[in-house]
Amino acid sequence: DSKPDNLQRISGIGPKNEKTLHGLGFFHFDQIAAWTEDEIQWVDEHLKFNGRIIREKWVHQAELLAEGKEEEFRTLYGSGGVKNQDGASTSGSETRKS
Repeated sequence: DSKPDNLQRISGIGPKNEKTLHGLGFFHFDQIAAWTEDEIQWVDEHLKFNGRIIREKWVHQAELLAEGKEEEFRTLYGSGGVKNQDGASTSGSETRKS
């Protein structure tokens, strides 16, 4: 009954992917955090991502967000698309381009 989480905070999920995830019944970080290997494969096939969910560590990102570990999330994954006062978002150690 609660409002959906902003799944776009997870690096790799944009508006189109969020809409698709909603269509598949996923609305909350804790749902993604609980995905099994089979569920990851099933969702990956629906999104046609060829392993991107695992490469981008969606489950780990969702775990941190579901548990309210914002500081650890920001360190690893940046601001998750949330913009600061200057209108910029930040990258973390796992999302920086080398």
